[in-house]
Amino acid sequence: MMVALTVLLDPLGGPQAVAQPFDGPLRAELAAVAALAGAPRVVSAGGMTRNETPLLTLENGSPFAPQDTHRRVVLVGGLDGDAVSARLVLDLARWFKAAESGDERDAWTMSALPLANPAGTVPSPPHRFPPVDGYFDEVERPETHYVWRWVTYQSPDLVVVVSAGSGLSVRPGLEADDVSPGGALARALALTPAAGLGPVETLHVTASETDREAVIRELRDRLVRVTDRSPLRQAVAERIARRPLAVARLLAARYPGTVGMSYIPGVAWTHTLALAQLTGDDAWRDKVVDQVRSWLSGEQALVGDTVRLSSVAGAMVFAELAKLPGDDQAAAARLAARGGSLSAAETAPGVPQHGSGWTDDMFLGTVVGARTGDPDGLAAATRLIRTYASRLQQTDGLFHHAADAPVAWGRGNGFAALGLAEVLTALPVVHPDRAALLDIYRRQMRGMRDHQAPDGMWFQVVDTPGSYREASVTALVLTATARGIRHGWLDSSYRSVVDRAWRALLAHVRIDGTLVDVCISTGAGPTRRYYLDRPAVNGADDRGGALILGAAVEVAMLDR
Repeated sequence: MMVALTVLLDPLGGPQAVAQPFDGPLRAELAAVAALAGAPRVVSAGGMTRNETPLLTLENGSPFAPQDTHRRVVLVGGLDGDAVSARLVLDLARWFKAAESGDERDAWTMSALPLANPAGTVPSPPHRFPPVDGYFDEVERPETHYVWRWVTYQSPDLVVVVSAGSGLSVRPGLEADDVSPGGALARALALTPAAGLGPVETLHVTASETDREAVIRELRDRLVRVTDRSPLRQAVAERIARRPLAVARLLAARYPGTVGMSYIPGVAWTHTLALAQLTGDDAWRDKVVDQVRSWLSGEQALVGDTVRLSSVAGAMVFAELAKLPGDDQAAAARLAARGGSLSAAETAPGVPQHGSGWTDDMFLGTVVGARTGDPDGLAAATRLIRTYASRLQQTDGLFHHAADAPVAWGRGNGFAALGLAEVLTALPVVHPDRAALLDIYRRQMRGMRDHQAPDGMWFQVVDTPGSYREASVTALVLTATARGIRHGWLDSSYRSVVDRAWRALLAHVRIDGTLVDVCISTGAGPTRRYYLDRPAVNGADDRGGALILGAAVEVAMLDR
């Protein structure tokens, strides 16, 4: 898909470039509406069909902005596959932006998805809401999942679903006919707490093109009558109001749920130790030591017969424990040295012996050397990063996942970003490779900033609006960006990138510490379709919990 860039003014200040999909007449009409004065100003995509047609959207940057006092209306059309309802939604959007200002209209902001079913046919049986499983790898109709998630994460106070019909009919969502796709969406949103959130007031409008003015009057009148935030938006507000250290404590208490020697528990343990230092609470350190006791005592070996960097990277926790006084310091140092040696082993300069050739190696193969600060380990880490960058980094700064996987996978880019940040943190200022690594890092950070979604997340495939907005890439890139600001590698313009990403990430962490939309374990795949079809976990997830814990700790350190 070709993309262009447009500039969105963030409600907290500072411009951001947002990827724009080109998609013919509908995209042109949305762009014309976006160009009218006022918000929303961004054309993006809230999902895509099986044939990779994007579900084009008109969005603003404020669904998770805590200081935004506007109420939020979301317009959805085209679930019935009829272009009439899409045109009516576009008419409503034009009216909203071009209408004469008034106290009622000015109290609102809007986002719109005009054509939620661009295939143009209604499947049998029709779309059903809410979807239960299959995020976002539903074989027949992924649009159902994308539409449900996009609408709820626009934090609406009112949702207006428009369907095509022979005459005007306006029903509250609780009374909507759930046989039709539009009625099913309106009824489900009015009844169902989505993704752990609450219900929202909805309208299901059925109309013909000749009913345009009547539909506008219905929307105008409804905007006057809705005066309070929806339970759904209140639930979002509760999530995004949490402070970084509160979220860090929540996640450190819950993750890892499964103890083992791999990078996932290693990330959780390492940032739990950082939490102990930030808070002065030794109970967090005690938790980590208790969970890694069998390795410290020698009861379990660091690695088995098969050595992989994903396992070796777990030794990062011992690199941190080795810096702390206590009876376990010597054992931790030995384990860290062993992990560093395995990480640094090469078959050729810059080619790790135990690596995969994927961008994952840029973090998994460098973090132990960076955390120990061992000169040989750091030398191997810089060789690895420069070699991988020469093969996989593209002109826009993004990384392909592997030489035989020419796709800008989200978490793969997150691994590259955090690996760069970890090594740059450890490299001496006078190190001969430092300038080259800074250039690689800054080019990637510019590319990631350019492709940040309107709501602050990053996409499962970074340069493909419409692929799902995924939590682990958002956590990783947020962590690397915050680290860069804190150390002066990035200028202050990136602060709005961090703030927007952090609020969006908070919205994807439920109050109990379970998570929304974390991509499952993923190896390299040859096509974009492979990455689009990787399922998303909704619930407890050790990987997502560890990475978001790291982001919470890094944001807390930046705030200080």
